[in-house]
Amino acid sequence: MLGKTAVGLALALAFAPLVAMAERPYVDIEQRLTAEQLREVGLSPAQLDLLNAMLREASAKTALDEGPPIEDGQGRASLIGFNDEPIKSRLKHDVSGWEPGTVFELENGQRWKVLKGSMKLRKALQAPEILVVPGIAGRWFLQVDEDMPKARVYRID
Repeated sequence: MLGKTAVGLALALAFAPLVAMAERPYVDIEQRLTAEQLREVGLSPAQLDLLNAMLREASAKTALDEGPPIEDGQGRASLIGFNDEPIKSRLKHDVSGWEPGTVFELENGQRWKVLKGSMKLRKALQAPEILVVPGIAGRWFLQVDEDMPKARVYRID
């Protein structure tokens, strides 16, 4: 099992600025780390090969994704973590409240599930406009009304 340091290192490498990586050829992890760092990570040769292949593919995809703008809800703009702008849309359904497990379907085709937070509305809202707002550390919050508590959500589509 990987230690915290190894997991942190793997995540750091996986989320390195892909745009910068796309501008130059991918360099294998073994060439980026010292022998001591590689031992600390503790990945087998097969695991290193797999991680290199995945990062190389992600780097190539990023290079291919450069091009015309993509509408919200499609392609690169829908990737959580790569788009830190709030998402404005409207629910496809009425809402009378939420709790963990509630699924919100947006008109733009996205589906978001409540992870934390609950609210019971006095009166159901009919297909209200909503805002999905990014938070720190990759967290997202669904706002039905700015005067109400937000639900912590995650994307499920």
